[in-house]
Amino acid sequence: MRVRTVLIGVLVTVAVGVVLLGGVSAQAPARGRGAAPAARVHGTLLQVMRGILYPASNVIFAAQSDDPATIKPATPDPATSPNPLTSSYGGWTAVENAGIALAEAANLLTIPGRMCSNGKPAPIQNADWQMWVQELRDAGMATYKAAQSKNQDGILEAAGVVSEACSHCHDKYREVPGGVKNRC
Repeated sequence: MRVRTVLIGVLVTVAVGVVLLGGVSAQAPARGRGAAPAARVHGTLLQVMRGILYPASNVIFAAQSDDPATIKPATPDPATSPNPLTSSYGGWTAVENAGIALAEAANLLTIPGRMCSNGKPAPIQNADWQMWVQELRDAGMATYKAAQSKNQDGILEAAGVVSEACSHCHDKYREVPGGVKNRC
């Protein structure tokens, strides 16, 4: 099964352990030096989907039919490309990053306090939600491994896993009677 969507948006990358504060680099606290800050929620579920999961999955879906090795960087400056595949970290690296983004974003879907766009709490306590978040995490890692091996057939398989993981959750929580007001 080939899934093809239009590539839009910017893939969000997250640097772990280093935070830039006003141009000054500050290392995250080492273990034993105090408790890690509690995870905080800043966006709705819809914003996380549109800002991280949607753009990352589009990179994966595009890589099914467009060999990332043959994608040329944007000109004149790939650093300003809004397309992850043609950016400074394009090609197979963009596909690897997209896989990691899906796996890491799965963690964001389990933070208490996350709200749906209609103001209802995300159903993070539901067993099916937790199972499907794990499917998303697994799909991201399958993509990452296929991209590391630069295996387009592997990406085709991984894209199917991504599509299936997304559809499980969407079928129950997004595609509901009554539209936006009733969905998460």
